[in-house]
Amino acid sequence: MDVLFLSRLQFALTVMFHYLFPPLSIGLGLILVILEGRYLRTRDPSYERAARFWTKIFAVNFAVGVATGLVMEFEFGTNWATYSRYVGDVFGSALASEGIFAFFLESGFLAVLVFGWDRVKPRTHFLSTVMVFLGSTFSAVWIVVANSWMHTPAGYHIVGEGLRARAEITDFWAMVFNPSSMHRLGHVLLGSFLQGAFFVLSISAYYLLKRRHLEVARKSLNVALAVATLSSLAMLVSGHEQARALAHNQPAKLAAFEGHFETGDGGTGLYLFGLPNPQTKQVEYGVQVPKLLSVLVYGDPDRPVPGLDKIPADEQPPIGIPFQTYHVMISIGMYLIGLSLLSVFFALRKRIEQTTWLLKLLVVSVVAPIIANQAGWVATEVGRQPWIVQGLLKTSDALSKTVQAEQVLASILLFGFVYVGLFAVWVFVLHSKIQHGPAADGDGGGDAGFLEVAGERVAREPDTSLTSAPSVRMPSATSMEEEAK
Repeated sequence: MDVLFLSRLQFALTVMFHYLFPPLSIGLGLILVILEGRYLRTRDPSYERAARFWTKIFAVNFAVGVATGLVMEFEFGTNWATYSRYVGDVFGSALASEGIFAFFLESGFLAVLVFGWDRVKPRTHFLSTVMVFLGSTFSAVWIVVANSWMHTPAGYHIVGEGLRARAEITDFWAMVFNPSSMHRLGHVLLGSFLQGAFFVLSISAYYLLKRRHLEVARKSLNVALAVATLSSLAMLVSGHEQARALAHNQPAKLAAFEGHFETGDGGTGLYLFGLPNPQTKQVEYGVQVPKLLSVLVYGDPDRPVPGLDKIPADEQPPIGIPFQTYHVMISIGMYLIGLSLLSVFFALRKRIEQTTWLLKLLVVSVVAPIIANQAGWVATEVGRQPWIVQGLLKTSDALSKTVQAEQVLASILLFGFVYVGLFAVWVFVLHSKIQHGPAADGDGGGDAGFLEVAGERVAREPDTSLTSAPSVRMPSATSMEEEAK
């Protein structure tokens, strides 16, 4: 057993499982802000019932996301001690910033978001919703900054020599705004918005198919569809800008994404699909659009894009996994754009509720952005190998010196067992909440029991006109006899 392979596998599985939850929290957070904002603007109780329902889903997802994220912090010390010592001053500062500026903000207002519906004013609760959303977004900011620094290091210098060498920050903001951080941040946030939007679209379409919770489903679907459409179209721009930056900052990764082995004399084509073969240096069964990659990267159809032949052999990334996962991400992205625009077309014509096949397609498409986000992460991380910090530290040199392969394998099996159980609990709780659905009027879900007075919610006295009647004392037989006498 190879300790390097097992350590990489363990971290990959840990991150991929954790990455199911933060994008959903960010996407749901945006949906919550919009729904609650619409309620404050329109005073339509359907928006409030929708916001209450999705808050319950958000809380479950947030809890599991926090639990699964803690493990990675320990793996830096157990499996990757050399990496932690070498770049700990840089990487640790970004993680500390996440805790101070993001996690505390998010968790501080979370209790008000979940439990404060009937305890604080509507505008105060809306402020809490916004703060939780911003906290989850800031968390993504600092994690992406830390990860992007590993791809394009900036704002640092190396102190010490040999085993004592380590990176120190010389310019904090240069580290934050390193050459790839903002491009990648936009891409991550848009992917999160898509995952949250299609999650809401899936459940809303399910309710419409079952003819349940119709008002909440309609309001949720309309909001989520707007977010999905705008985010999917913006993803085109984000992906294009990121690819152009990639050509300048990490040409080896771009060459792996496109299966580009040899630098040609003219324009470089773009493969739609295929099977790259490193032995023959060809993409077998591939379909290519001539010169399109040169157009997208440089705006010049005749300018060649550097291939892997320009990269030293010991610094070339693997080809197969980055190529396939990158193309899976792109394909799903185009599918989401088409599905969003098609849904908008039917929604504008007021026919989406009658279009059963489209609703069913929306239900099952909940998995599409999840797969795209996972595929994008795999492509990005595998595509930068053999470096764990580009140009500074190779992955094979970043391992802990004392960890054994048997220990890593045992922890993989143990965490696998725990994660399967945790995932089952997450699915079970979500399923039960979705089956129960939003609370109806009079069941604590809307404005039942409350009255709007000058913009404030006050308790409403129970209406007993239909459930009780004035007491009538019937005369007894004795009293009737005495009255007759």
